[in-house]
Amino acid sequence: MSMLRPKLVLDHVSEITPSLLAEHGLGGLLLDLDNTLIEYGSYQEAREVQAWAAELMLGGVKLYLLSNALPERVRFWTARLGFSGVGLASKPAPRAFRVAARQMGLAPAQVAMVGDQLFTDVLGGNLAGMYTIMVRPLADNALPHTRLARRVERLVLKRYGLQPWSKT
Repeated sequence: MSMLRPKLVLDHVSEITPSLLAEHGLGGLLLDLDNTLIEYGSYQEAREVQAWAAELMLGGVKLYLLSNALPERVRFWTARLGFSGVGLASKPAPRAFRVAARQMGLAPAQVAMVGDQLFTDVLGGNLAGMYTIMVRPLADNALPHTRLARRVERLVLKRYGLQPWSKT
């Protein structure tokens, strides 16, 4: 299996439910922040994401934010979302993924990494031995190097027969 192949591709994180996770023997989610949960750079209210996260936690799912964003931004969002996390995670290096799984009290095989980027979220999750879920980016407002990576991502996804999104 290629380290760049996500195990599941979804349009939005809200498609992830406790029953979907149970089907795959998963008890926790590592969640990317920017363009996965919240639009890159946004500090606007996110009631839908907050309600989704609360529903998962009520269903017994453990959540942890794993982001390359600055720690101040991560603290802002973890306070509003109601779960822990870390910034400057150095994704795709697998160490942070494994540390986060330990923080949740789960083995890496019991955790799904959810993110919008192939070369950070999916690669890191696969290297750490996790189930990987790639979601459609929320916006096309990312950093220049991310926009370039998106072009390469589309080629990789097509190679695996996965339908890449048209405007990301």
